[in-house]
This record gives sequence, C-alpha cells and structure tokens, in this order.
Amino acid sequence: MRQLFPTPVYESSLSTDRSFENFRSELEAACHMLGDEDTAGRAWCRANGYGGYTSYASLDDLPTRASVFGELKTKLDRHARTFAQELAFDLGRGRLKLDSLWVNILKPGAAHSGHIHPHSVISGTVYVATPIGASALKLEDPRLPLMMAAPPRRADAAEATRNFVYLTPRPGTVLMWESWLRHEVPANRARTDRISISFNYGWR
Repeated sequence: MRQLFPTPVYESSLSTDRSFENFRSELEAACHMLGDEDTAGRAWCRANGYGGYTSYASLDDLPTRASVFGELKTKLDRHARTFAQELAFDLGRGRLKLDSLWVNILKPGAAHSGHIHPHSVISGTVYVATPIGASALKLEDPRLPLMMAAPPRRADAAEATRNFVYLTPRPGTVLMWESWLRHEVPANRARTDRISISFNYGWR
C-alpha cells in the first residue's frame, strides 16, 4: 500500500511552557472580558444563532487589544512556521501572516456546523477551557463528496482511512490544518463553557 494525498493535521501543546496555567488563566479572563464588553459581537451571535459568544465578526485587533493575545500570537507564529515546513510549502519571498484571531465561547448544548476557512492557507484553534464533556473537533475526509457508492468503513478502520476523525483537545492544545479542510464542533455536552481561540494564516 502506498499512502498518497494525505491530509496532515498539526498537533502540539502550550501546556509544557513555563507558567502555562497563569497564561491560560489570563487568556480565559480576556476571553470573558471580550464576551462581556463586545456588544457588536453579542448582537452578531444573536442574529446568527451562535450559542455563546464569538468575536469572529466584530473584532480584528486582538493581538493589540490585550497583551496576552499578543503573546499568544508569538507562540502561534512559531507553530505555524513548523507546520509550514512539514507541509513543504515553498513560500518564496512571501511569508505566513496571522490574518485573524478570534475568541469562541461555546455554551452548553451549542455547536458550530461544518465549514472551511476561505482565503486562508493554515487555520487552527488553541484550546483554553475544555471541561468534561466538551466537544471534540470533528474533521471530515475532503474526498467524501467524491465517494458516491463507496461502502462505509469498518468500526476498527485505521484513523487515516476514516470518513470522520474526532480530536479531543485539552487546555493548551494547538491544532492546525490546511484551511480547505472541512471541520465542525458537535454539541457541547459539558455543563460549562468550552473556550477556544481560532485563527487563520494567509500567504503574503
């Protein structure tokens, strides 16, 4: 067997950093601060049926708005460079640039339907609070629409052959993937908020 056309997903963690718990707590406080103060963001969430709060459509300056987000950007930049090297990207005179960074506070019972991130190269999420029962990240095989009459996979199928893969993050987990990869967040079964910070990198 030759494994061709893989779908790489990058996984690392910030939890090994010194003072991680202080950093994580500061991130969580900053996320809640935005949720309390961002009236435009809350209005967008109500209008679009988002079960909780996201700054996706309202704030585009998080790294300069609070120093903890600036520190997070520095950490993510290093991971994005590592992932780009593993992907064998030839960036030429360009570079990967963090185009957007936004907060997600998913309430119990809320979900985020399947989507991709257009106009980006690498997308991902860093996890701040993942209480017991919090949603996994569901990744979809990009070939799925082309499979037509293919039979289903066995329950014991290897991860690389499944149609869907569920990744269960912990606080500090960093996940990155190429932005064309369709993904979703199933309903949050935890009793408290699932908090994450998502991002996109473009080639500039």
